[in-house]
Amino acid sequence: MSLKTKLAGFTLDNPLMPASGPLVGDFDKLEFMRVSGCGAVVTKTISTKEPHIPKPCIYGDKEYVMNSELWSEHSKERWMNEFLPEYHKNKDRPLIISVGYSKEDMAVLIPLLEPFADMFEVSTHYVGKDIQVIKDIVLEIRKHTAKPLFMKISPHIPSPVEFAKAVLKAGATGLVAVNSLGPTMKIDIEKRQIVYGNSEGFVWTSGPSIKPVALATIYKIKQALPDMPIIGVGGIKNADDVIEFLLAGAEAVQMLSAALLKGKDLYKRIIADLPGALAKYGFSSIEEVKATTLSNPVEYIGKVPKLIEEKCTKCMLCKNICPYFAIDFKDKITFDETLCFRCGLCVSKCPVKAITV
Repeated sequence: MSLKTKLAGFTLDNPLMPASGPLVGDFDKLEFMRVSGCGAVVTKTISTKEPHIPKPCIYGDKEYVMNSELWSEHSKERWMNEFLPEYHKNKDRPLIISVGYSKEDMAVLIPLLEPFADMFEVSTHYVGKDIQVIKDIVLEIRKHTAKPLFMKISPHIPSPVEFAKAVLKAGATGLVAVNSLGPTMKIDIEKRQIVYGNSEGFVWTSGPSIKPVALATIYKIKQALPDMPIIGVGGIKNADDVIEFLLAGAEAVQMLSAALLKGKDLYKRIIADLPGALAKYGFSSIEEVKATTLSNPVEYIGKVPKLIEEKCTKCMLCKNICPYFAIDFKDKITFDETLCFRCGLCVSKCPVKAITV
């Protein structure tokens, strides 16, 4: 069972890598990811200015993380003179250096970091929505490096496809999709105050809850630009999620928020689980997953759900949630064909999979 995947001329031992953030913020953290077996390692975003980060700055819920953390708290000099040289002593897999944010920052950062990077990732989170500004950043970077360059797209970009076409034309290699969702907000009712926010009261949301946004963005871009390499990020928490992102069009994936929620050993666990997950779904390799074309069997008539009576626990969830009042209980769960809209909500929500179409 091969977990290898190809990305921008490199062959990774597996498709999982960390996303840029607090878990890759210095040498020890980069080394942790290497030892954990990640196919590539990504740095925290390095910039030219010192960030001013409110404390506390990271809030974890069941399915999402909210944070007001910014770029690396360490200077570019410390990265260049300490963290990166130390990491290179045992480096045995590609290193992606994340940089941000402006054209002026790139003119300074790329020449300094070029000797240490196999690839660059550029965060556009605080650049805005102006595609020309983002194109100018790519053009500036290309003055200083020919190495693979991945632009990280944020969910607030109005047209992901136009973003992708623009940065590709300017010289980018591919995309990282997607960054955190935001701005978002966290409120403490008892204290009547905003918590975990920046000076404007906002945070960014990441983790499993944003996975549908990430998958749709990747798929949309891949349909328009099938040859553009994409690193998928935004909501991965297990091996099945990795496979979903690859089916949507990603060549490799990044994860960070789920490790903040479930523990840093999640990287090792997902890599260990991948062979079993591939086998479960009938795949023999990661490359086979990537070569698979998703079908889209859309129907506009639909069928009335059916009950698998031996599975039903009579919990009544389906009856209580049905938005069309089409489900009743008469010795067993029944469906009124005249009221049923064929929406499928009951099928997806049944906790024991006792409803099917």
